[in-house]
Amino acid sequence: MKNILFLISLITFGFSSQYTFLIDKYDEEMELEAKIISNISTALKKDKIKLFIPKISNVERDIYSKFFTIVDDCKDANFIFEKRSFGKDSYCEDENKLFFTNNYQKLLHNKSYIGAFFWNKSRPNIILVKNRLLKENINLSSDYEKFIEDIR
Repeated sequence: MKNILFLISLITFGFSSQYTFLIDKYDEEMELEAKIISNISTALKKDKIKLFIPKISNVERDIYSKFFTIVDDCKDANFIFEKRSFGKDSYCEDENKLFFTNNYQKLLHNKSYIGAFFWNKSRPNIILVKNRLLKENINLSSDYEKFIEDIR
């Protein structure tokens, strides 16, 4: 009986490695996302970035912490990247905070977001809103001109 259980366990572990590629792909995509957000945030804000992601997972925390100082409270952050639905509390509304989202519709309908980063057809898309950048007195290098759109 022990031999049969051992044999079944051995076979199960042998085949389980076939599914780890899904996790690796997810981690690679999230690491690319973190790098892109890091580049954008440092271009937008000259201070050291203190990132707050509402409802952050442990995997996200591990990956994003390679590029940012992750804070657990919106009050301590100067850059907020909203990846999930999150009702912004009034204490998050601050002149020294920049809000970014991964949802194009939120960007269009909520003027507190300065830009969005989202995946569309497996390609990264970056949009920065011109009048919101002007309102925050943010001047970006010419490298970012192709991402700036005039959304009213």
